[in-house]
Amino acid sequence: MDDPNFDIGARLFAMRKAAQLSQRQLAERAGVPHAQISIIEQNKSSPSIATLRKILSGLNLSMGDFFEGERAAPEGPFFHPEDLLDLTSKLPASGVTDQQGRMAFRQIGDARRHNLQILHEVYEKGADTGENMLDHFSTEGGYVIEGALELTVGEDMRVLHPGDSYLFDSRIPHRFRNVHDGRTVVISACTPPYL
Repeated sequence: MDDPNFDIGARLFAMRKAAQLSQRQLAERAGVPHAQISIIEQNKSSPSIATLRKILSGLNLSMGDFFEGERAAPEGPFFHPEDLLDLTSKLPASGVTDQQGRMAFRQIGDARRHNLQILHEVYEKGADTGENMLDHFSTEGGYVIEGALELTVGEDMRVLHPGDSYLFDSRIPHRFRNVHDGRTVVISACTPPYL
């Protein structure tokens, strides 16, 4: 954000296009006037921090996501374990707290480019996304490989075991918790990308 050459308008335009949203759709999601998106993208006005945060919430992005350089992800189509992009450090920025245990989230390829985030998730014993339920503009699904994952979606809660899976609208408040004595491993997908 300290870079005087950083082009906020061009960056917002690129991220909106990557999310496949029109200016009107983004404005509606973010709760700002449609014209404001256009004015910012054309660099006719520099948004306040509060306004930019509001707009980025419509893209499910943090300020860090917006201002950090593009992370290099291998092109694929095939990936080795060491090619996966570690997103674990992004958990606090997305509202997830990990006070009881450890979680690791690793992404396959470039999620923004493909508008699909595929994650290898590991929840160590006691790991929990927190009492504050998550909600974001996406659809997500997953398949439990190992352990036991307690998933709460709205008023529904179920413990999923290896072979069980889930798929839901992520705008419904939800929470993940490892209720296994060891680790729980999940392969999940989310579109548009969340982390």
